[in-house]
Parts: sequence; structure tokens; C-alpha cells
Amino acid sequence: QVQLVESGGGLMQAGGSLRLSCTASGRTFSSSAMGWFRQSPGKEREFVASIGWSGTSPIYADSVKGRFTISRDYGKNMVYLQMNSLKPEDTAVYYCSAKVRVGSKWDLNGAYWGQGTQVTVSS
Repeated sequence: QVQLVESGGGLMQAGGSLRLSCTASGRTFSSSAMGWFRQSPGKEREFVASIGWSGTSPIYADSVKGRFTISRDYGKNMVYLQMNSLKPEDTAVYYCSAKVRVGSKWDLNGAYWGQGTQVTVSS
């Protein structure tokens, strides 16, 4: 059974940093893209960042570009999200995701999803 478990969320003041971690189990994702999404109350889930199977070609949402960095550890089957210069608008539940196969979509059929970790940024 595939599981993605996020950790590292919490409460932080604006301008601070947090590092989210996601541990995958049940299969390896060395040939799959992995990513982070977030959802705020009353809003749809939105893309934050993704990283390709080779560890290259990271993609970021404009809202986090220059502040967040995604990385992965193939040996540990993990993906990370380093979040710097946090803003109150970064407050959300952050979800880790991994594509089922190359070319699949970031949706319920095309990707695995974690349960999420809450990030709250106070002003």
C-alpha cells in the first residue's frame, strides 16, 4: 500500500522559515515526479512546486518563486519543501504528491496524495 506522510508543519511568524518533509512508502518514486500542493479554507487546492524524476527541472508557482525550494532524496524516498520568508498568505494545509506514472496528471487518479500538514504564518 502506497503512503505519503508529511511532517514539519507548524506555526511560524512572518519572515520565518519551515521545512516540510514527505516520506513515501509502498513503492519507490525514483522515476516519478513529486510535488507539493496547498489548500487554504474556502479555496481550491493549488500547485506549489514539483520536481522531476531526475531531480532536475523544478517548477514553482509564481507566488512562492524565490522563497521556496523543492528537493528530493532518492535513497530515502523523500521529498522536501524548504520555505523561507514566509508570509501570512502561505497559511494552508500542505500536501505531498507523487505521480503514479510518467505523464499522469496531478489528480486523484494520476497521483498519490498525503494527508497534509498545517502551516500557519502569523503576521
